[in-house]
Amino acid sequence: MSEALQSLLDLLDLERIEEDIYRGRSRSAVVPRVFGGQVAAQAMVAAGRTVPEDRHAHSLHAYFLRPGDPGAPIVYNVDRLRDGRSFTTRRVVAVQHGKPIFTLSASFQTYEEGLDHQAPMPPAPDPATLPTGEERLRSYPHLPAETVERFLEARAAVDLRYVDDPPFGDFGSPREPHSQVWFRTNGKLADDPLLHVVLATYVSDMTLLDSVLLAHGRGGWAVGDVVGASLDHAMWFHRPFRADEWLLYDQQSPSASGGRGLGQARIHTQDGRLAVSVVQEGVVRVPREH
Repeated sequence: MSEALQSLLDLLDLERIEEDIYRGRSRSAVVPRVFGGQVAAQAMVAAGRTVPEDRHAHSLHAYFLRPGDPGAPIVYNVDRLRDGRSFTTRRVVAVQHGKPIFTLSASFQTYEEGLDHQAPMPPAPDPATLPTGEERLRSYPHLPAETVERFLEARAAVDLRYVDDPPFGDFGSPREPHSQVWFRTNGKLADDPLLHVVLATYVSDMTLLDSVLLAHGRGGWAVGDVVGASLDHAMWFHRPFRADEWLLYDQQSPSASGGRGLGQARIHTQDGRLAVSVVQEGVVRVPREH
């Protein structure tokens, strides 16, 4: 296991303060706000620790309410909304400085047999044939060195490989609002199903709004031509998967308007199983020129 992945797992290992109350920390106080995927992942850890082991996450719905302060701890309060015969529902509120910054509702289910069909996996090249994230980032001479290093540090725990140029790599001309990345953790994980759900939740917030930027030829926050932030996030976990094995994140944007952009995505395992569906809306604002 890489040092970066172990550091991320330590970050997601919350401290239990009291019954159904947990405390988390953030990666660094250098960045201006907490990464949204971190808060969502930590909230899923908090919810999952109050659920019986035979019930696995099947959905989450979340709202980002305020920017998180990376210099302060985050307290996660879990409400046990329902414990039914098949389903368990939890609500988590993340609090900093006495105010909620994030809310999450998550549902868990015991295993059941049932109808089974799925959308086919879209075509994509083998991840082994693609440049690593570091190779791709360092190939763009227009990106400042500090921007490249910041991206690499933020994603060091994950091997994330773009199929095509990301918005910050080749921008200026609008492209199809569609983006694909392969990802897996940089090291093996334990067999705990919740851990794999938590890691996929963490990664899901990294690139989902890329397709919004592609439609308008914008490079995004890496080059400062848009201001972005996650507003809400939803995930449905259809089939078992491992976050330490290659997953294809196929993303598109059907709409952008009113200073907001919508991203939709499906995550497939390398052998073609549809594992997760994801939808996110975020603020996407073009800074005014003075």
